[in-house]
Amino acid sequence: MALLTCRFRSEVLEVDTSLQAIVPEHRQGPWPTLYLLHGLGDDEAAWCRYSAVERYANERGIAVIMPSSGRSFYCNMAYGPRWFDFLSNELPSVAGRLFPLSEQRESTFVAGLSMGGYGAFKWALREPHRFAAAASLSGSLDIADVATRADPPPDARLIFGDRSPAGSDDDLLTLVEQFSAASDTAPRLYQWCGTEDFLYQPNQRFLNAACTAGIAVDYSEGPGDHQWCYWDEQIERVIDWMLR
Repeated sequence: MALLTCRFRSEVLEVDTSLQAIVPEHRQGPWPTLYLLHGLGDDEAAWCRYSAVERYANERGIAVIMPSSGRSFYCNMAYGPRWFDFLSNELPSVAGRLFPLSEQRESTFVAGLSMGGYGAFKWALREPHRFAAAASLSGSLDIADVATRADPPPDARLIFGDRSPAGSDDDLLTLVEQFSAASDTAPRLYQWCGTEDFLYQPNQRFLNAACTAGIAVDYSEGPGDHQWCYWDEQIERVIDWMLR
């Protein structure tokens, strides 16, 4: 495998930005592709710094695209760049020009941790035609709670302005309501959260909303809080689960 850092000009963000890519060296494309999203305090290098995802990808012959997304919650910000437009439109186009990535839904996946778990589920639920499966690890899955709680992230007003994200297409609990039990368009979903994680209750709210909407979620939990040792273990399972 090759680990590459790419800097490029984003027309959507109107700044230079970067991504890291893990790509097969000795396998003809198009490659199965995982878009892997970072958490609130991380950047595009975090997954390779703190987990063994490069080894897991090498063993399974999958490309991994890890974009930089700041502290945006993968949203089009009220006072800032249009990060969701960058993620959903520009990033796949740029990555597809740089690497021979699969364009087939059945071999395209998205996953993330914490803020990135939210971003992964939002992208997959808003563009279900793009992904076969999505995974959230310790995801911040109730964005309305993030924006309105007593100690919101300092970026919350920059992201949402004076509006509440509740009921919008940034709200996962609203997005799952779009899918009925008879729907065959929802991607497969994998959700994990530690029982001592401060995001455990938001994960339960999302799980309940998805089940009510008839969306099957491959859910698991276990002892643990908000730490890389758990996400490293889980991302290997996620890749195997996605490639089944």
